[in-house]
Amino acid sequence: MSALKPGDKAPDFQAVDQDGLPVCLKDFKGSKLILYFYPKDDTPGCTAEACNLKDNFQVLKKKGFKVLGVSADSEASHKKFIAKYILPFALIPDKEKTILKAYGAWGKKKLYGKEYEGIIRTTYVIDEKGVIEKVFAKVDTKNHSQQILKEMGL
Repeated sequence: MSALKPGDKAPDFQAVDQDGLPVCLKDFKGSKLILYFYPKDDTPGCTAEACNLKDNFQVLKKKGFKVLGVSADSEASHKKFIAKYILPFALIPDKEKTILKAYGAWGKKKLYGKEYEGIIRTTYVIDEKGVIEKVFAKVDTKNHSQQILKEMGL
């Protein structure tokens, strides 16, 4: 679970997206940002989450949101994932886990009684000034857009 909470300044980051284009938190100043961290491209839960955000992208956009996904997958993996599901938003390959760790989305997990380090599915809603407005530690992958809109009172 992340130590970041609503009211905290969102950690700044500088990275590249799936196309190698630079992206940083400042690029989203003046917009609300849905920054979501997910374990792996093209897996059932991650696909459900990405496709739900895609299917509701226009609604989210009308409400002033931009969307950005982050995982430790490669640029090539992200490109395939975007092309396969026609995702209308960028994905950041964070192979060094710098952004994942800054946002508390990397840590101990348990699966079938085994503990291991991995990506903790988490979503942050960051306001126009770069302040965390909402943290989703329990993501409903199939209904994530609705979960965000409901929790944000929209």
